[in-house]
Amino acid sequence: MNRLEAVIFDWAGTTVDYGCFAPVKVFMDIFKQVGIVVTMEEARAPMGMLKIDHIREMLSMPRISGLWEEVYGRPFGEEDVEALHSTFETTLLMTLEDYTDPIPHVIDTVENLRNLGLKIGSTTGYTGSMMEIVVPHAEKKGYRPDFYITADDTNSFGRPFPYMIFRNMEALQLTAPWKVVKVGDTVSDMKEGVNAGVWTVGVIEGSSEMGLTQEEFDSLSETEKDQIRAKVEQVFYTNGADFTIRTMKELPELIERINEKIAQGKRPYELKRIEA
Repeated sequence: MNRLEAVIFDWAGTTVDYGCFAPVKVFMDIFKQVGIVVTMEEARAPMGMLKIDHIREMLSMPRISGLWEEVYGRPFGEEDVEALHSTFETTLLMTLEDYTDPIPHVIDTVENLRNLGLKIGSTTGYTGSMMEIVVPHAEKKGYRPDFYITADDTNSFGRPFPYMIFRNMEALQLTAPWKVVKVGDTVSDMKEGVNAGVWTVGVIEGSSEMGLTQEEFDSLSETEKDQIRAKVEQVFYTNGADFTIRTMKELPELIERINEKIAQGKRPYELKRIEA
């Protein structure tokens, strides 16, 4: 049957933790502990990657690597990456359950998607030990996908590699990448979806890319909201998104639009090539 079979969601910034603040605050804190002050923008830039890869990416940024050499008199090494990651994981695990509230419209949308016959998968930049906290707390609050996986189970090949999506497809018994939608809130999510050959959707409000709390976003004027939405949307499209949505509330309608494109013989990779 030529229709979508599943939606694969990201977690923080997409389905839980509006604004994806749990990891950002910890990234900033662990660098401060070693004498380097990083900006929120620097902490967010690699968001969505496996956390040790995220730290390695931050240390490779010219400004941060320069500061590291000023403080320590040498370039950073892999032992520094591992030490920072150990501190990151220990610190995050202590506070992670406080950042498991489902984002508005997620619970209702997932129910609607299941009523349409779709399976619900998920991928994440969190590790297995982190997800042991996130999953049960999110479930108590009303959200649980049919399947989740971390890069711990793909030989540490996280985003932008497509392997977590492929493992979802295997577990959920999906028949083709073009019958799958990936929804996320970071550049890494878009690249993961593109590399897997699935329909790739960026969600704007509540995203790490937007980087605002719900209270901060709600306090903006409509003009300011539109400017921020446009900026985030452009980032997603530049990195391969097929579509964007403002909130999860728009996803069921988009699913029907994608089904129409599939019925016309369209595929995600073809759409990118034709519309480029």
